[in-house]
Amino acid sequence: MSTTFGHMRLSRRALLGAGALLPVFAPAIVRAATPEFSYKFATGQDPTHPLNIRLKEAFDRIQEKSGGQIEIRLFPANQLGTETDVLSQVRNGSIELLILSASILATFVPVSGIANTAYAFGSYGEVWKAMDGSLGKYIQAQIAKAGVVPNGRIWDNGFRQVTSSTRVIRAPEDLVGFKIRVPPAPMLTSFFSAIGAAPTPMNFAEVYTALQTKVIEGQENGLSLIATTRLYEVQKYCALTNHSWDGYWPLANRKAWERLPSNVRDIVTSELDRSVEDERKDLEARDKAMRAELTGKGMIFRDVDIGKFREVLAKTTYYKDWKGKYGEEAWGQLEAVTGKLA
Repeated sequence: MSTTFGHMRLSRRALLGAGALLPVFAPAIVRAATPEFSYKFATGQDPTHPLNIRLKEAFDRIQEKSGGQIEIRLFPANQLGTETDVLSQVRNGSIELLILSASILATFVPVSGIANTAYAFGSYGEVWKAMDGSLGKYIQAQIAKAGVVPNGRIWDNGFRQVTSSTRVIRAPEDLVGFKIRVPPAPMLTSFFSAIGAAPTPMNFAEVYTALQTKVIEGQENGLSLIATTRLYEVQKYCALTNHSWDGYWPLANRKAWERLPSNVRDIVTSELDRSVEDERKDLEARDKAMRAELTGKGMIFRDVDIGKFREVLAKTTYYKDWKGKYGEEAWGQLEAVTGKLA
């Protein structure tokens, strides 16, 4: 009897204990299962790219810190469309969030392309001084005026290098007539035209096939992107031109962003900015290791005399033309970090 009674008493305690806990934990479970906000976040990079890895970490922290109020779902590798398609979808609200290179964003917010100015930055120290400083803030303000929200600091896309399947690039004259894919980005198109190449604007989703079928001879991108998208399979040579730096701006549809409570917006921005620091370190370290990795996959690297490329460019109207387009204010903030550009 006592054993049975004791067993019954224990079961009742367990039941009462469980009942006491339910009001505390049940609401959190419900919120996590049915978030008030479920947003799509589009990227163009392979899932293994440091950017996507660090974004996913940020999204997990955002969901946790918001108490499950917001869920952000990652759609990498152009799953929701090409870069230009996705930008249009974010502008019209069918996608809430994306991260987009400054070079592509320049087709919508022209001054964002100033970050891609050829041979402006000689090191990452100069890049972050400009882009986390007054120049970056100026660009963010212009993006906001255009109707989308820049919800955080710029992420790293690395310094860009030229790859080829048909010729070895050692000097500027080797690029004369070279049919090279560039993003639909006026700044990069202008640079390659100025030094005598034949730039072909193209969305990145089309690049592998275009290289494979020899529609184009080469392309230019950071080493991490070359590796994660397996361009070494269709490109034999890589010239370390370091001709331009590019970064990714995190962007939001304005109406979708303003629907979020202010504390949730603060969480999203702060966690993206926490992950941007990790991604920047990842990409810089990865790029240093990429030469050996890509060499092991059959790519042949060539160091070039960057001074010769600068000299050829300085003899053109490239810098003068872009200073005129961007205006004294933006160009002055760039040169405050880079020094006088020829």
